[in-house]
Amino acid sequence: MVTMIFSLLRRILRAHLLLLAWALSCSAVHAQTANPNAGAFGRDFIVAVVDAVPITNHEVNARVAQMRQQLTQQGRNIPEAATLLRDALERLIDEKAQLQHAKEAGVAIDDAALDQALARMAEDPKMVSARQRQELREQLTLQRLAERNVPARIKISDVDLEQAMRERQNTTANSNPDIELGHILIAVPETASEAQVSELQAKAQSVLTRLQRGEEFGAVAKEMSQGAERDKGGLMGLRPADRYPTLFVEATQRLAVGDVSAVVRSGAGFHILKLVNKRNANTMTITETRARHILLRPGGQLSQVAARAQLANYKREIEAGRADFAKLAQEHSQDASAPGGGDLGWVAPGMFVPEFEEVMNKLQPGQIADPTVSRFGVHLIQVLARRDAPISERELRDMVRNKLREQKYEETYQLWAQEVRGHAYVEYRDPPQ
Repeated sequence: MVTMIFSLLRRILRAHLLLLAWALSCSAVHAQTANPNAGAFGRDFIVAVVDAVPITNHEVNARVAQMRQQLTQQGRNIPEAATLLRDALERLIDEKAQLQHAKEAGVAIDDAALDQALARMAEDPKMVSARQRQELREQLTLQRLAERNVPARIKISDVDLEQAMRERQNTTANSNPDIELGHILIAVPETASEAQVSELQAKAQSVLTRLQRGEEFGAVAKEMSQGAERDKGGLMGLRPADRYPTLFVEATQRLAVGDVSAVVRSGAGFHILKLVNKRNANTMTITETRARHILLRPGGQLSQVAARAQLANYKREIEAGRADFAKLAQEHSQDASAPGGGDLGWVAPGMFVPEFEEVMNKLQPGQIADPTVSRFGVHLIQVLARRDAPISERELRDMVRNKLREQKYEETYQLWAQEVRGHAYVEYRDPPQ
């Protein structure tokens, strides 16, 4: 099941990236068409030929405009013009070689599939020009060609998998073991004088002395502790170490099971801690997040600045109680989750693009982030809840295997693309300007 989910999400991500690239390309070309005297668009010539298919100076500059816009939206530095021209030309050569390969292999996108892609982008197929349709058809063809060729070339050996499993388990065991602590609290009132604090500290020290002499921890906790766990003999329950206060973890991390810590001080008072149990969890868990979002895709009459302003206004209205998040998502979100009020369901770490997940992970349940820009558009994100979900050994192995496949995908894709290009005839003409 996990493998199927990862495979589906990977396909959806790549489809979104290709459609975004197409949208940016259309936007860039439209901008240059509206101002044909800008830059090199006033003069055209052939800069390269790939299997008898020419690449023109206009095409290279249109791709440069697209790359500039994409880098700007991602907040990345824009290289020098000469570097952009060279990179754009090389990308176009790779694409032309792959499109020729797709033609020879019988990979094609029919009109029905093209119209479905446009519908997912909230575009009316009747309103899209023939040139735009052809550009999108080519992007979808490249996606389908890669899907047919690249994944099958990624090989994950049993040795690779076992090593990754050991590394993951060792990391989990060393950094976040399951521990159970016993706790005795001698509370210190906020208004306590220095003399009172000294008296309470001496009381805590006397409790520690009793424990060191061999008195049973639970009995002493029930008698002396002012903590919430007093009636349980001070036991706080078995849980991952990161779910205990950092002070408690640091005070007990060098203890052996059964040992008692020294007296430690916090804002609440003086604490004595016992390491009752420490072990790796038999059932591994992952923290799942349930979130929802409203997505606006800049383009046409909607700029990124306007999209952010619109979502910021939605946030103010929701937080003031004048609007409902789910209803706004249903009415305005440009994502497949819109009919469900923007609800993205329960998801494991790594299922969203990094720029989205980084913001989501910082939110507390119920909290709404400021408008967030990702490669898909601008989001208004709200976390609804979080939970620890058990994961079986088989599911964990599937997750680790897919993680390794993801890590190897880009390298494998580049090798495949070089191979396809190596079989194509490429002739450079005049350099792009």
